[in-house]
Amino acid sequence: MFRSIYGLSISYDTAASGEWNILCEGDLSTVRADLEKYGIRCEGELRKSVEIDKIAADLVDDNFKRRFVAGLADTIASTKSSHRRFTDDKQIISFEISGFGYGFVCSLCKLLYSIKCYPDQILWNHPNMHCASDPHDKKWKKGFKLRVLADQYSDFGAFSFTSKVRAMQQNRKLEKEKNTAVTCETRKLRLPTPSCVHSDEHSNLLPLVIRGGHYVHNRHFCAVMGCEHAPYGQIYSFINNAENYINPFTVVTKGTATEIADIVKSNKLYSDRNYATHNLGISTLYNQYKSNANLLLFGNTTEGYPINEIIGAIEYLLAAKLGRLKGKRPIGGIDKNIEDYLSVEPTAAVKILVPELFTPIIISLGNYSALVGAYIPSICKKLISISPDNQYKILMRPITEDDLK
Repeated sequence: MFRSIYGLSISYDTAASGEWNILCEGDLSTVRADLEKYGIRCEGELRKSVEIDKIAADLVDDNFKRRFVAGLADTIASTKSSHRRFTDDKQIISFEISGFGYGFVCSLCKLLYSIKCYPDQILWNHPNMHCASDPHDKKWKKGFKLRVLADQYSDFGAFSFTSKVRAMQQNRKLEKEKNTAVTCETRKLRLPTPSCVHSDEHSNLLPLVIRGGHYVHNRHFCAVMGCEHAPYGQIYSFINNAENYINPFTVVTKGTATEIADIVKSNKLYSDRNYATHNLGISTLYNQYKSNANLLLFGNTTEGYPINEIIGAIEYLLAAKLGRLKGKRPIGGIDKNIEDYLSVEPTAAVKILVPELFTPIIISLGNYSALVGAYIPSICKKLISISPDNQYKILMRPITEDDLK
């Protein structure tokens, strides 16, 4: 195709890093002119800067669209079986996009939509997605993942590479039944899980339409960017109840005792608190969690510290003792880690420092600690406003000590 259209001879080699290189021999001026006509700069990594709106407009029928999507899928779609929605029964094709090309991701999503290949989810390159629980975690610049159910892609999309076709066929064999995607407008969304306010929500790397906002759901981004397929009614409901889904401090922050002490010392709201010390049995807390995972501790019936997050923090502390940490992630499952530890140390306890105001509690065991933030919707509601330029964009002002009183 390159030879017939552009008069170029094409060959391939692999670099030491494992990347494939396309080698073009001949006059590149025509292909360069075509790329530039579509607004594509011929330098750097295309995924970090490219927009495809102009290309999409020239894809005049479903055949052209599928061929273009197949080319993208061959180069940036992952068919690893680990891409799944919770279980092997729902296998996923994941388009991996680096950089901060929100426009490219939106255009690709709409292009897939136009051939009835409805995306399952987008993991946006944003701290509310990649670091939703920990505002002190700065490792959020991980790119985008646009996920499509393998069954849906098999029906409406395409690959050119045989290796990816075979991989998708093998993945689908793991499923017990065929999965059917639904449109974004008709899909029932899960309620958001609480996310923390992250300082990098104001990063200059984010486009202006996104920058400065707080996002409670992956489809919240779609609404803010004006996608015609966004489930606006459900997103509007989430926004109206956003105080239930946002933590102005942290959901949970894990680290060594020294790291957590440094965080407390550097934050005046934390360091100015009077802390009461509680030594609580892990077995007692675990049994409370098993009886009621929605229980709130050290507060009242409507506001306090979620026991599910406290138990998650304790699992981290125990996994550190058991040598079962991968980075800051416990390995083995919460029940197994806690029960294995209690089988050896049945009377083990953790030290919990509880402040007089609803700043995070500090949970410690040995050389490791964790911060757990409170569920405080009445306080969080004071901090929320809506952008005057976008009715779906949540703005969060910094919390003060007066807000907590």
